[in-house]
Amino acid sequence: MTGFAYRIADGRAEPVELADALGCGAPFVWVHLATTAEHAQAWLRDCAKLEPFTVDALTANETRPRCEKMGDSAFLNLRGRTDEEIDSSDMLASIRIWAAKGRLVSVTRKKLVALDAVVDEVKSGAIRDPGDLLTAFATEITEDLDPVVADLGDWLDDCEQELDTKRIFELRRGVTRVRSEAINYRRFLAPQRIALERLATLPGDWLGDDDRAHLSAAADRAARMAEEVEAIRERAGVVHEALTDLRAEQLDSRSLVIAIAAMVFLPLTFLTGLYGMNVEGLWFAHEPWAFDAIVGLCVAIAAGTTLFFVRHRWIGRGTGAG
Repeated sequence: MTGFAYRIADGRAEPVELADALGCGAPFVWVHLATTAEHAQAWLRDCAKLEPFTVDALTANETRPRCEKMGDSAFLNLRGRTDEEIDSSDMLASIRIWAAKGRLVSVTRKKLVALDAVVDEVKSGAIRDPGDLLTAFATEITEDLDPVVADLGDWLDDCEQELDTKRIFELRRGVTRVRSEAINYRRFLAPQRIALERLATLPGDWLGDDDRAHLSAAADRAARMAEEVEAIRERAGVVHEALTDLRAEQLDSRSLVIAIAAMVFLPLTFLTGLYGMNVEGLWFAHEPWAFDAIVGLCVAIAAGTTLFFVRHRWIGRGTGAG
């Protein structure tokens, strides 16, 4: 089992060993566990003396953002970005938090990008109680996700401005990726907003008014991101349909070119096939000028057919060439 702990008193944070964290006598202790092993369950149960359902919530395999009141304490599950390898269908890593007056325990399986920023705040003395630490996690996670969501929207803006038949396959792959990421982010941002709003309204003197205000601000930011990823998902669907239409038009144009070529050569094929038969009775078959006449007739038929398509504007506008 890996992790760290800090004892915090009068705005000063000092690292302590995990084994000594809860008995150090500090006004506020933060314990962070980074593990998937059963040792975490044993520590939470035997050392932290947490209830079995709290231990199960902190170490569950499958999680989604939520907030629950547990007596005088609270359980919070949030999702944030991670730099570690993760399943493409579950793009955000979870952090599970149990908080009470004077104590906070957090558990992760994948290291969050926002964790280092929170640790820096603790070391700087900006964190004095569990409410401050919960606020720091909520703020840092939402601030870290905000530019990622904005980048998805910016890429889609560029895609909408660069729709081109020459880049259909490249753009469709990109739009599919953006749509998939937007769906994954939306799965967690919407319930994360609800969890933060619920946390901001929980009763308890260990959450100050300023903490509740900052949590409400983080919830509002999560709500805005949820609305943005929903808009990105819908826009990606529209762009995908536009690319599909472009692809269909491209196929129609190519099919029209093939059809025109076939119609030009169809009478020529019939004529040459007719005079290619090795039978008696073909007109002028034994005349010395017959070959030149047939060639000229073929040229005239081809030119006439082509002129017909040009005059009716099948060639040019219809094929996408003009």
